[in-house]
Amino acid sequence: MSEVIIRQAVRHDVPALLDIYNHYIIHTPASFDIEPRTLAQRQVWFEQFRPSGPHQCFTAVRGARPVGFACSYRFKEKAAYDTSVTTSVYLAPDDVGRGLGRRLYETLFAALKGGPHRAYAAITLPNEASEALHRAFDFRLLGIQHEVGKKFGKFWDVAVYEKALA
Repeated sequence: MSEVIIRQAVRHDVPALLDIYNHYIIHTPASFDIEPRTLAQRQVWFEQFRPSGPHQCFTAVRGARPVGFACSYRFKEKAAYDTSVTTSVYLAPDDVGRGLGRRLYETLFAALKGGPHRAYAAITLPNEASEALHRAFDFRLLGIQHEVGKKFGKFWDVAVYEKALA
């Protein structure tokens, strides 16, 4: 298996990032989206990211193909929240458990150094691997939102995590 590099995501990565994300929409409760996203929707999503600043996206690439991504994006719409970001990480199913989530988060948090004040993550439960990854990066559990979303005919709990960045 070829080496994986971590780099800033670029526009031509969007179709592969869409495939990765749509897998989680279709097959798991990790995303509360119900319908797969379209390429046009994901291109609009990608427009929020910049090469520096609080909203960035990094991808793990094997050969020429992205196999995962981690990003930071707006926490909430109101201006007073602009010092906080939401973070997420998604990996192609065949690349889970190989340390890529850790490498992506290391890169993302290094790029955010000196920027946002807090990072937040929401994890649909159960998801021991994601919770362990976030705890390894000093996220602390703030609480559980019980039965906050319904997908696949079932209600799901979401754990809310917070990380001090500054």
